Amino acid sequence: MATRTSSSGARPGAPTTSRATTKTAPRSTAKGTSARPAASRPPARTPATRQSALPVRMVRGAWMGCAHVIGGTARRMGHGARDLDPAHRRDGVAFTLLGLAVVVAAREWWALSGTAGDAIHSVVAGTFGVVGVIVPVLLLATAIRLMRHPERVQANSRIGIGLTAIILAVCGIVQISRGLPGTDDFAALRSAGGIVGFAVGTPLASLLTAPVAIILLLLLAFFGVLVVTATPVHQVVPRLRAGYHRLTGGRHDDAQEDAADEDDDAPLVINALHSAIDEDEEPAPKRRRGLLSRRNRAQEVDEADEDRLDGYVGDEAFVRAAVVVPDAADEVEPAPDTVPTAVLDSADRTAVVDRAITAPATTPVPRGEQPMLGGDVLYTLPSEDSLAKGAPHKVRSAANDRVVESLTSVLEQFEINAQVTGFTRGPTVTRYEVELGKGTKVERVTALSKNIAYAVASADVRILSPIPGKSAIGIEIPNTDRETVSLGDVLRSSAAKRSEHPMVIGVGKDVEGGYVTANLAKMPHLLVAGATGAGKSSFVNSMIVSILMRATPDEVRMVLVDPKRVELTIYEGIPHLITPIITNPKKAAEALEWVVREMEARYDDLANFGFKHIDDFNTAVRAGKVKPLPGSERKIATYPYLLVVVDELADLMMVAPRDVEASIQRITQLARAAGIHLVLATQRPSVDVVTGLIKANVPSRLAFATSSLTDSRVVLDQPGAEKLIGQGDALFLPMGAAKPMRTQGAWVAESEIHSVVEHVKKQLKPVYREDVTVAAAKKQVDDDIGDDLDLLLQAAELVVTTQFGSTSMLQRKLRVGFAKAGRLMDLLESREIVGPSEGSKAREVLVQPDDLPGTLEMLRGAPPEDPYASADGAMPGDPPVATDYFDDDEGDDAGPWSGGRR
Repeated sequence: MATRTSSSGARPGAPTTSRATTKTAPRSTAKGTSARPAASRPPARTPATRQSALPVRMVRGAWMGCAHVIGGTARRMGHGARDLDPAHRRDGVAFTLLGLAVVVAAREWWALSGTAGDAIHSVVAGTFGVVGVIVPVLLLATAIRLMRHPERVQANSRIGIGLTAIILAVCGIVQISRGLPGTDDFAALRSAGGIVGFAVGTPLASLLTAPVAIILLLLLAFFGVLVVTATPVHQVVPRLRAGYHRLTGGRHDDAQEDAADEDDDAPLVINALHSAIDEDEEPAPKRRRGLLSRRNRAQEVDEADEDRLDGYVGDEAFVRAAVVVPDAADEVEPAPDTVPTAVLDSADRTAVVDRAITAPATTPVPRGEQPMLGGDVLYTLPSEDSLAKGAPHKVRSAANDRVVESLTSVLEQFEINAQVTGFTRGPTVTRYEVELGKGTKVERVTALSKNIAYAVASADVRILSPIPGKSAIGIEIPNTDRETVSLGDVLRSSAAKRSEHPMVIGVGKDVEGGYVTANLAKMPHLLVAGATGAGKSSFVNSMIVSILMRATPDEVRMVLVDPKRVELTIYEGIPHLITPIITNPKKAAEALEWVVREMEARYDDLANFGFKHIDDFNTAVRAGKVKPLPGSERKIATYPYLLVVVDELADLMMVAPRDVEASIQRITQLARAAGIHLVLATQRPSVDVVTGLIKANVPSRLAFATSSLTDSRVVLDQPGAEKLIGQGDALFLPMGAAKPMRTQGAWVAESEIHSVVEHVKKQLKPVYREDVTVAAAKKQVDDDIGDDLDLLLQAAELVVTTQFGSTSMLQRKLRVGFAKAGRLMDLLESREIVGPSEGSKAREVLVQPDDLPGTLEMLRGAPPEDPYASADGAMPGDPPVATDYFDDDEGDDAGPWSGGRR
């Protein structure tokens, strides 16, 4: 009551004061400040008070104005720094380290005098002691590394850990050797190991005595050297020996060394051993790739001999020829009179260790060559340098911090007991993790999708509830600074090198920045869909380039269908093609029918020889366990994987929907075990293109940005693709996955595609099958049918299946007019499928449902089949005759492409 009286006395008119209080209190509360009670308000200012406060307000205004100017300038500079090229930012960091190295060296090496020199000495020597003299060297080495090798960021953590271990050990040893000075004498501490040495050496010496502490610190320093040089303990002696011989220019003969002293993983090479020590390069996989192909290793090496020579071979196969792997990838022309060293059998391999063998002169094989395809043909896979390297991956940016603040503000405004616990940044989107408090419903966060989109100024917000494998809600928000994922980085990653399967392709990166690969042989078929410009064609290019980079023509063959005529023409002439690129939709339907016949022929071989999968059949063929049937002159060879890529399914479904759908259904249902895999791509994922039969048999899906929710449900059977942001942003749902994984598709430039295609074209010329797009010969009786063949086939199937020949039924079922229905019925009568007209009664159907397939073939113009002979003239019961997969005009002994089915 006293408070109210005082308030009323200060300002006459209580109602006016009450109204002012009720108006201003909510505004201050909304801003996050509490309303002050009336008693705490300052008394009314007099004119003298206002006059004395004027200089204060002027000073305050001038101060706030300067602060606004400086802050605005800093924000503009910060925004410009964010737009700066990452390469320039790295160079700026390198020059900063270089300048710091000069300043530190000037004081620690040349005793720079002055206040700045004393401050630098206090920091460096106080931290590291006398070890601070090597700080300029470390700074200089770091600056040079950033300028020369900015892309080698994957080794920075390893080098940092190793250098830290070395510095800790050296500082500790110096501290112990100088008598363990304490912090009470900083001059002596700076002359010893500094604060680092005091923190490491003093506790160890006090607990374990000085000699034991020094031994432990020496072990720590040795470990740091191994980490910096990326050298395992068992590789120390071989690398020191290789480095010595490399520096002296001498040669090293492993055959004269004792076997017990050489427990290393280097392969046994008879002529020479060249090894290079490079902390950022891995020459071993290249050397292994150049010496022996995957197919030859699986064919020629038996497990017993590998176990016996495990100490010499390690994880690499026994080298089959005396070769010298040069350090440079120079092309060497083989001399005509050189003879490769014969392969040592198991009885002679152990003798190599005890005695020196004089091998014949050999020709060095360039790095990267792979002996394959039989005979003297060498096929070289494209080099990894053909694909460019991308920019280093960012794990955090200022934009991410601003989004975290916005999400936190939204949760606080709506009084939701939840908090943002972290985020994982991908190349396109960042997934922010929100953990709920006790008693908070998930729906309270998911219902705020529009408010979150408003707060972060992005319309493409996607909420996952929950994140698979985590008790948290994921909020995926696009990055304002997107990154481009390079296909070369994906194929060089450990995820791609973990498997040597030829059908592994690079997909891209996930939202956590990890590389994503896929094995097409395990899909086993893939549906790719998305709106125009969403990245579908880029994925098809990345997939084909991945196959060309990893597989040889005898491992993978391809059938490319490009109705648009412009997407896949760049691959014309590559040796992996089994037929020229198909651009005519009608020929594409014929090619799919050929794939069905090829699948059935492969299954015939699997059934005759008793195998369930084409991989088992190929393994047995390489091992020589598959022999031709008695009386057959067939040459048994391995089957390659057959990849069929249809770039635009909608065009095929418009021209020949029934034939295309039937062929796709047969292929997708049965072709997995036959090594035939189908990739269907379309930019119109509607129900009339991607039918239910196609979806049921294509379990793996890759959905790029779609134009509507309906299209997303057609592709993925669930929403999500309509919220993607395009340009390679996709949802990947492989077979067996519960939820789709968001990925950023890999990008391969057109110049890189040209480089890879030109390389493979120089290796071999394509050998096409002439029967892929050859249609069956048709008779002249089709002239009266004209363009109504498809309708006639549908009418014949309808009449024979229902056993009811009625013109009005054709009108209703086929949705044609009376004149067209009557003409179709006359054509069926002329082919003796239905009887003559009997007035208003239905016509008699003369063909039974069991004879429908032959009737349809007759309408298409196919010649009548002989029930007592097959197409190639063989009698029933004869073994199947293999078609020549790589037929040429020079006979069976003309080269590696001849010799039956492959």
